[in-house]
Amino acid sequence: MCGIVGYVGAQSALDVVLAGLRRLEYRGYDSAGVAVLAGDQVACVKKAGKLSQLEKALVDDPLPGSDATGDGHGGATGIGHTRWATHGGPTDTNAHPHLDASGRCAVVHNGIIENFAALREELAARGADVRSQTDSEVAAHLLAEEYAALEGTGQEGGPRLAGALRAVCRRLEGAFTLVALHADVPDVIVGARRNSPLVVGCGEGEAFLASDVSAFIDHTRTAMELGQDQVVEVHPDRAVVTGFDGSPADARTYRVDWDASAAEKDGYDSFMLKEIAEQPKAVADTLLGRLDPALGTLTLGAELGLDPAVLREAEKVVVIACGTAHHAGLVARLAVERWAQLPCEVELASEFRYRDPIVGPRTLVVAVSQSGETADTLMALRHAREQGATVLAVCNTNGSTIPRESDAVLYTHAGPEVAVASTKAFLTQLVACLLLALHLGEVRRGPSEELREAARALSRAPEDVAAVLATMEPVRELARGLAHKETVLFLGRHSGHPVALEGALKLKELAYFHAEGFAAGELKHGPIALIEPDLPVIVVVPSPVTAALLHGKIVSNIQEIRARGARTIVLAEEGDEAVAPYADHLIRLPAVPPLIQPLVAAVPLQVFACELATARGNDVDQPRNLAKSVTVE
Repeated sequence: MCGIVGYVGAQSALDVVLAGLRRLEYRGYDSAGVAVLAGDQVACVKKAGKLSQLEKALVDDPLPGSDATGDGHGGATGIGHTRWATHGGPTDTNAHPHLDASGRCAVVHNGIIENFAALREELAARGADVRSQTDSEVAAHLLAEEYAALEGTGQEGGPRLAGALRAVCRRLEGAFTLVALHADVPDVIVGARRNSPLVVGCGEGEAFLASDVSAFIDHTRTAMELGQDQVVEVHPDRAVVTGFDGSPADARTYRVDWDASAAEKDGYDSFMLKEIAEQPKAVADTLLGRLDPALGTLTLGAELGLDPAVLREAEKVVVIACGTAHHAGLVARLAVERWAQLPCEVELASEFRYRDPIVGPRTLVVAVSQSGETADTLMALRHAREQGATVLAVCNTNGSTIPRESDAVLYTHAGPEVAVASTKAFLTQLVACLLLALHLGEVRRGPSEELREAARALSRAPEDVAAVLATMEPVRELARGLAHKETVLFLGRHSGHPVALEGALKLKELAYFHAEGFAAGELKHGPIALIEPDLPVIVVVPSPVTAALLHGKIVSNIQEIRARGARTIVLAEEGDEAVAPYADHLIRLPAVPPLIQPLVAAVPLQVFACELATARGNDVDQPRNLAKSVTVE
């Protein structure tokens, strides 16, 4: 959700922070603000609305010390924030940064401070003027108090500010990232994290703090990941990391393997269109080096680093995920049970730890998350580990929390995904889950021709996805023609059911449609009451060759729908002529095995949702009310 940028160095902090906030707009937000050191004062401007509103305010009333005043030096220390409202509406007062009563200390915050009400009462009793409705402002007042309390203790400058932040963190409950500056300490910013992302960017004579590496990728690709319950004191030439208790802590430095151009639109009208087009490469990158297409064999064992005995002795697999990642998990269940002959459950991570799930030392838990910071999935992961389960993460983001807290990780290689609604991350999650299922099958049952043929089919997925993308103009035309509709239903069987759910989710996210996905076999158990004349119903049809029984069943479903006057939009593989007479609109897919079909069937539904939303005038990159990474429960 919210975006954080901090900078200390020789450049104009205001310019660097604003540029970083622009790169974080994709996360979703409803207000923005900046604070920079100007001489021995903190200058702060914050506005409700988009970043353009903040930029206009800065032009109309330039900050003291900013380049806009013409003095040229700009101010070399600053922090900025894009807020997604939780406590209190999106107003100028509730926007970040928040200042203490003296105006010399500024703080930005991501996450939820669960005990803020009690802390606010304490502050009010001491005479503090807490002006906003947020949980975040209490951190600014507490930091000023703790900083003052350290006067005369021998700690000064950065160590004093970091010590004050550690004392604040020990008082806070919940999930939070905090970044702060103080007018007394001109060349330092400090940050802290618990259950919410924060990364350090290490440049030449300058340094950055951000909630996402994309904020500083223009300046450096060298990053430092912070661990749980750590505070970092950032100078232009160094970063000092400690635990909340003050003990020294190590932090891993790594190199970001993509550059700024990867997060640009590259001529496309939206990031979503670009990311849909990037899917053949993203799928190929996720497969790269993990299977031999000629032999149909996998090479995942060394990468995962899990003892094969753990996989052989596992009694069940539990997939935990949210939203789109949950739909990838539903495909994973089918693959694990087919190829590994191992029971598999798929759980909504947001519900997992609240229902006393039965997991233990012989359970393999697979946590699927694009960002690696999804709070619901992280909390579920921790609950599973407390029960002794082995946890494997499927994730797109190097250095994020979920992989670090797992026993093993299988990275997808989608690259940066800027659009809030997931496309290429979904396909690469599918690929990673299918690779994992094949690996489990090989470890538990030994190599077989079935597994080798599945691996060979999976290796052809990049070409299959590219073939689908080359035939999407009729889908776009169809979407434009349905932009006036208000409801679309999706049906699927077997691996087509998760695709139907994902197709409906994309329409909800992008077009603000009422859209529902159903298992086609459930049609006659209630949903058929929704069928009415000219209602668009999208049906994912399994292969008449490799899933003949399922194919016959779903053709019967389509006939039931048409008999009631609905408009049938059918996704069927090349060569399937049996379904053609019952399709008002026929979208052809490459002929692939049933468990591979979601990789090609999801693509037309992404294109359909994107085009329909665009026709309705919606912003497909930043849908309303949604954030890219939901880092609070």
